[in-house]
Amino acid sequence: MTGVTLKQAVKRYGETQVIHNIDLEIDDGEFCVFVGPSGCGKSTLLRMIAGLEETSAGNIHIGERDVTRLDPAERGVAMVFQTYALYPHMTVRENMGFGLRMNGHPKEEIAAKVAEASRILKLDDYLNRKPKALSGGQRQRVAIGRAIVRGPEVFLFDEPLSNLDAELRVDMRVEIARLHKEIGATMIYVTHDQVEAMTLADKIVVLRAGRIEQVGSPMHLYNDPDNKFVAGFIGSPSMNFLRGTVTAGGKVSIPALGNKEITGPASLPAEGSAVFVGLRPQHLQVEPNAGDIRLDIREHLGGVSYDYLLPPTGEKIIVESRGESLASEGNTVGLSFDPAHAMFFDAETEQRLR
Repeated sequence: MTGVTLKQAVKRYGETQVIHNIDLEIDDGEFCVFVGPSGCGKSTLLRMIAGLEETSAGNIHIGERDVTRLDPAERGVAMVFQTYALYPHMTVRENMGFGLRMNGHPKEEIAAKVAEASRILKLDDYLNRKPKALSGGQRQRVAIGRAIVRGPEVFLFDEPLSNLDAELRVDMRVEIARLHKEIGATMIYVTHDQVEAMTLADKIVVLRAGRIEQVGSPMHLYNDPDNKFVAGFIGSPSMNFLRGTVTAGGKVSIPALGNKEITGPASLPAEGSAVFVGLRPQHLQVEPNAGDIRLDIREHLGGVSYDYLLPPTGEKIIVESRGESLASEGNTVGLSFDPAHAMFFDAETEQRLR
C-alpha cells in the first residue's frame, strides 16, 4: 500500500476555478476523510485523485509515481460510488470478479480473490444471489468487495452510505472501519456527514469553497479549531456562537447572557471590537428561573436532551443536558458555564483568537 500527495492541485472549468492550490499529504495506510458542505469541492478532489477529473494545474502522486496525467486504470486506485452500480443479471460472485475476468486473470486467481473479499465482508451466504435479492447494505458491501478484489494501492469512497437508512449507515460505518483495520490500505472517504468523519477518520480534511480550512485528527479539530467555520462544522450539535464586545482589561461582554463578562485571550483586538464567543452545547448549563432566556423547544433522545433557547438578542443557543430538567418549554432561564471552555473568534476574519 502507499500514500497520496497533492501539490498545488487546481481544477478549473473554463474560467471558473473550483479547487484552489491544494497541498495535502495522506500517509500510507491512513484513513483520510474529506468533509464539508455541499459544493465545497470534496467529490471533485476525490475524482481528481481517481483520474476521473483532469487536474488543471499542480501534481498528484500516489506513492513515488506522478499520476497527474495517467488514466484511471493506471493509477492503482479503486473507487466505491454513492450508487452501487452492480450488474443486475450477474450474481454477487460474478459482480465481484467481473473486473478481473475482463482483464484476463485466471479463473483460479479470480475465485481466490473473490473468496477472500467475501470472507472479509461476510458475504459467503450471498455469493449466488443477484442484486435484487440483496438489501441496500449488502449491495454496498458487494460494491466494496468488487474494489477489494482488484488489490488497489488506494481505496476511494464517494459518499458510499448516502443511499442507506440511518440504521444501515451505522452498521456500514462499522463495516468500513473494520475493513480498514483488517487490510490496512490507504483510504480516502468523502462525506458531508461530520459524524461519519469523526467516527471513521485518522485524518480529516475540512473543505470550503475549494480550499482547505484545516487538516487534523478528529479530536484535534474538535478541541482546537483554527476558525469559526471548522468550529461550527465539527461537532454535533454544532457549537454556539454568541456575539461579544471587547471591554477594558482584556475581557469580553456577552449581551445574550446579560452582558456577562469573561476574560479573553491575549490576542483580543482593541477595546470595543466585536468578537464571537464559541461554547459547545455540553459546556452550558440551564439555570431555571435565573434569567430572561426563553426555553423554546426541548428534544428528548433518551439519555440526552437538547434545549433550544432564545435570548432577547435573537441568537439561538443549544444546550445538551442529561437527566431530568427543572425547566419547561416556555419558561425563562439563565445559563452558566466554565469560561475555560469558551473559544474566541475575530468577528471580521472569523479566525480563532488564542
